[in-house]
Amino acid sequence: MPIVLDDLSAFAAVARAGGFREAARISKVSASGLSEAMRRLESKLGVRLLHRSTRSISLTEAGARLLERLSPVLAEIDAALEGVQVQTDQPAGTLRLNVPANVARTVLPGIIPSFLLAHPHVRVEVTVEDSFVDILASGADAGIRYEERLEQDMIALPIGPRTQRILVAAAPSYLAARGRPTHPRDLLAHACMGLRFSSGAPAAWEFEKDGEILRVDPPTRLLVRPGLACDLLISSAVAGLGVIALFEDWLAPHLASGALEPVLQDWSPPFSGPMLYYSGRRQLPPPLRAFIDFTRQALAEM
Repeated sequence: MPIVLDDLSAFAAVARAGGFREAARISKVSASGLSEAMRRLESKLGVRLLHRSTRSISLTEAGARLLERLSPVLAEIDAALEGVQVQTDQPAGTLRLNVPANVARTVLPGIIPSFLLAHPHVRVEVTVEDSFVDILASGADAGIRYEERLEQDMIALPIGPRTQRILVAAAPSYLAARGRPTHPRDLLAHACMGLRFSSGAPAAWEFEKDGEILRVDPPTRLLVRPGLACDLLISSAVAGLGVIALFEDWLAPHLASGALEPVLQDWSPPFSGPMLYYSGRRQLPPPLRAFIDFTRQALAEM
């Protein structure tokens, strides 16, 4: 009996979602239907693709190899089908983006609404993920990252502000009680609050001045994952609990109001802004091509 496309799609959905329930919610297919599709597929292939437990699923080695090869093929099929669903000159279909939390919060709000208004037949799905990912294997059409975290063999173009900064800040009450750091090493004697990535590694506190690059690992009273939890860092800093280091865009309202004060500004030079990146190894889906053109036009008007 031949393997049907629906069973392969079910496998990809479950693998990406990390479970049958979440895959059912996203794909609008029942969990039992997905489970039956997996049973058929593994039976026809004669190999186990998923390790199953009562709490989670994970890919076997064979499943990981299949997903890596299958994801680009399914993306091509989706693009082909979506391209003919709306018989107009307008691009149609789904654009899937994988972006870090900072981009989702400070860059995309200035781009996505205008893009959707300009392209009414396009649907956008945004996955927020700060770790390094293979965008093709993740099912995304494109990713947005900073230059030092781009995947190899990808086409990249600027998106959003061309420079950004990480600023160190604390509440006036904290600085009055504990003193103002004048050198990054002074942070070792301060109460600091920072970020921990999904890998488990804490975000580095890195500084640069006059060609000298310095990294410190200060004690932390509070660690959070990037994303909306960064609001907890900001509110804790405003309450006078310690020092934080976040994107200047996030801190701007609190700096303007005086709730926070910047420190070590001469150790916080600007760096290059984010890049939109995508594979040049396959035909671009119409929604991605439209988004690339829209991004280039927006960059030319900056």
